[in-house]
Amino acid sequence: MSAVQANKIADEKNLDLVKISPTANPPVCKIMDYGKFRFDTAKKEKDARKNQKTSEMKEVWLSMTIDTHDLETKAKQAAKFLKNGDKVKVSIRMRGRQQAHAALGVEVMNEFFALVQNDGEMNKKPLTEGRNIIMILQPKK
Repeated sequence: MSAVQANKIADEKNLDLVKISPTANPPVCKIMDYGKFRFDTAKKEKDARKNQKTSEMKEVWLSMTIDTHDLETKAKQAAKFLKNGDKVKVSIRMRGRQQAHAALGVEVMNEFFALVQNDGEMNKKPLTEGRNIIMILQPKK
């Protein structure tokens, strides 16, 4: 029908004539309450934003001379973070003479990963960066 007729019908029903696809030939229009339509669209966008899960980066500090039980305790905490959907940054700060033996720190990192490999996967392998050794774990998909 013509735009004039459609506009007349919309005015009779106290509604708005909204162009859905103006580029089509002929243009597609719909008779609706435009204010309510905008409100519903905004509400759907707000709900979609609210339901999104943002993953955080949690950090676990280890030492090069950490004992096995302490390592297990830290691994249990990291596993809880991974199950929660967060990434985990595992760090070792080397002090003094420890810097000469960075390979021992990488071994500690690999032992730690062996304890949490059921819950997460390695995003970044253990890397020595100055005084620190850093490894990043992410939850399994």
